[in-house]
Amino acid sequence: MALVRNVFLFVVLTLLTQIGGIVFLVSIAVSRLLQISRRLLKAVVFLSLYVLATIAAHAVAPSFGRVPLPCFSAAAALQLQSPLYCVLNRNYVSVGMRQAAEDLARHMATQFPGTVTLALDANFPFIDGFPLLPHLSHSDGRKMDIAFYYRGKTGEALSGQTRSPIGYFAFEQPDAGSPLPCAGRDDLLTFRWDLKLLQPLFADWSLDEARTRAAVQWLSSEGRAAGVEKIFIEPHLVKTLAVENDTVRFQGCRAARHDDHIHFQVAK
Repeated sequence: MALVRNVFLFVVLTLLTQIGGIVFLVSIAVSRLLQISRRLLKAVVFLSLYVLATIAAHAVAPSFGRVPLPCFSAAAALQLQSPLYCVLNRNYVSVGMRQAAEDLARHMATQFPGTVTLALDANFPFIDGFPLLPHLSHSDGRKMDIAFYYRGKTGEALSGQTRSPIGYFAFEQPDAGSPLPCAGRDDLLTFRWDLKLLQPLFADWSLDEARTRAAVQWLSSEGRAAGVEKIFIEPHLVKTLAVENDTVRFQGCRAARHDDHIHFQVAK
């Protein structure tokens, strides 16, 4: 039973954080070496080693062509939406991607003073091709998600806030007559979740169409000079925001919905 539990934890920690599974195995070895038997102390050993491994990843990742988005940047125009992304080591990008994201954030802060652009999932620190679930393509440092921009109940522009606690899954529902390329499909293997039970739990804010449109327009125009080559957003929002462009594309019906965030990627 212990073996099954350990294998399960190894797999889950690896899928969630990339380095967590290896740290877990090392913590087992350390606990045995120190003859630690209490679960609480074993957890302390794991957490201590995980913190050290996360710090080490920041130093080593550039050798693999990845750099971390800063975890503590309260005054910056580009910030992580939640410390969770740092804790899970999902905040790594290529140098070119970080530059593009920072350029976008500066543009948004200049055009809309006080605006903070929030980064969501990016990539793990090591190994091209290693999956960052539930994403299908965040595996080489060149992909990154940013949160939508919102307005509060009285129409005020919100900055550094998202409807969902993690920035995902608070979907903008399509209007009647909107293009729905996945209508009628019921794929068994898909990450296209509607999560209808969660929708009433999210903040009752509206999409700030002006700022979200400006972000997509910058990515698909000036962003090209920074290497931006592809943007994913749902077709109904492409129509609503009027951001049709050859770089703005539909991600397909097996990938996650993209009417809760903007995905973009840069060239190598």
